[in-house]
Amino acid sequence: MGDFHVPPRVVFISALAIPIGAVAALVATGLLKLIALITDLAFLGRLGFGTAVPADTAHRWLLAVMPVVGGLVIGFMARYGSEKIRGHGMPEAIESILVGGSRVQPRVAVLKPASAAISIGTGGPFGAEGPIIMTGGAVGSLLAQFLKVTTDERKALLVAGSAAGMAATFNAPLASILLAVELLLFEWRPRSYLPVAVAAVTATLVRGPLLGTKPLFAGAHVPDHIGLSAYGLCVVAGTAAGLLALGATALVYLSEDLFARLRVHWMWWPAIGGVIIGLGGLVEPRALGVGYDVIGALLTGHATTGLIIGILVVKTLIWGLSLGSGTSGGVLAPMFMVGGALGAAEALVFPHVSPGFWALVSLAGVLGGVMRSPLTGIVFCLELTHEVNALIPMVITASAAYLLSVVLLKRSVLTEKLARRGMHLTREYSVDPLEVHLVRQLETPVGVTFAAGRTAGEVTAELRAAHEAGDPEGLLAQRLYPVLDADGALAGVVTRGTLVHADPADPTPLGELARPAVTAHPDETLRTLANRMAEHEVTRLLVVTREPKPRLEGIVSLRHLLAARRIDLHEEHHAERVLTLRPRRRTPAPAPATS
Repeated sequence: MGDFHVPPRVVFISALAIPIGAVAALVATGLLKLIALITDLAFLGRLGFGTAVPADTAHRWLLAVMPVVGGLVIGFMARYGSEKIRGHGMPEAIESILVGGSRVQPRVAVLKPASAAISIGTGGPFGAEGPIIMTGGAVGSLLAQFLKVTTDERKALLVAGSAAGMAATFNAPLASILLAVELLLFEWRPRSYLPVAVAAVTATLVRGPLLGTKPLFAGAHVPDHIGLSAYGLCVVAGTAAGLLALGATALVYLSEDLFARLRVHWMWWPAIGGVIIGLGGLVEPRALGVGYDVIGALLTGHATTGLIIGILVVKTLIWGLSLGSGTSGGVLAPMFMVGGALGAAEALVFPHVSPGFWALVSLAGVLGGVMRSPLTGIVFCLELTHEVNALIPMVITASAAYLLSVVLLKRSVLTEKLARRGMHLTREYSVDPLEVHLVRQLETPVGVTFAAGRTAGEVTAELRAAHEAGDPEGLLAQRLYPVLDADGALAGVVTRGTLVHADPADPTPLGELARPAVTAHPDETLRTLANRMAEHEVTRLLVVTREPKPRLEGIVSLRHLLAARRIDLHEEHHAERVLTLRPRRRTPAPAPATS
């Protein structure tokens, strides 16, 4: 036994993650370029891959029309291509891991990024990260489907592709790895972490020559020294970010419920969502699209009050209401923008620390509250800005938002959709109590054994006599009888049912009747035993020594596994006081002597 179980195949699977990371980086770069191309075509009427945004259009009416056109195209793609392109990508990736055997259809790998590019390029207020997660995961899954691998290995490669796509999009390898651990892997093991890390690093290295290596949003310039009052206000900022996360999540699923009540086919819903986006674009044009330029302005303190309020209100409304229509687009970039706008609004009344300080910490808070992955949110902000001086304020803000979110909301925007499809996903990861208990701690001695030379009929007669006498020696209390050879070593096992129903005249020796025993060793964990019971479909195991001729030590059953669970429950729920402070008792003074 060791701290980790590392099969040799982890090297092979990690090597496969290298081409997956490289391809995912190319796909991510291609998606960003495709979004830029469609934006140029839709709003500027030109072929190009520049940095144009919908607000740059000279024809204001396009802000209202193009989102509807994009919604119509996405509806047709979902109806006649694949319905799996609907949504923001992360729930779909999680679902394929949980119930789909980590298998992604090849057409999804093509249609998902194309639909996202159309949605965002025609003004959709979404991010590219959700579709990239789904598409990068499809790259890993497709490669794995051509190879003879286990479902868990296929899952590792799917998540490796997802993390690689994330890393290439945001130049944030560590945050992408954390996102994989907190949201997609559902475990912390070398067999899954190593392929994900290899893919994320590979994608980041491939991204460098294509998109650059500088931080995506630089310029907050957080100083080395921050006043204590600012740390206290980070709790307030985190509370506000948590409330915003609650409101945004509720808005998405309120919208989804409203669309579900419409008496029109879901194919038309993205176009209706496009109407909402277009109306919002007429009010605040810069709320349309990914909005990296707006996020940069918020994080450098260059946003006007009108832009801050417009983004905070309009972006939140059109993002939440249109996402419920089933269109294609991610949640992270909109949350970057909304979180930054919240912090910029707070900066109007909070004490000045640096131009983009409050926008940065609120961005971390909103991510912690919306995704309920505070570590991912904190590291994301660090890698996006390289503002190490803001680390402690971001930890405070993200943790406060996370606390409020998990206390007041059962599901996040990423998992509520799964719950509505009849699935349950827990985000609490802990050590299995069966892993910390050894067999020797809970095993019980074997009460009854039989010699291999005794006949089945003889033992059957003995058991029947015990039954008629009320079983005074407890022979029938045991369900599994070890059979020992002449040297006292374990020869096999017979069940009580086999013996009770045998013919009393049966001359067969128990040594021939016994079947091989499924055994355990005293130094094994109960988790190993639980897996062995499941594999062999038994509920009891004999405990034997590690010798050429194993000696019988005891028996372990499902009852012992439940006992370990009870210990864990007791430690979790039983409150007790270990130390107390009691006043020292004074010894009463002796009474004066009397004559």
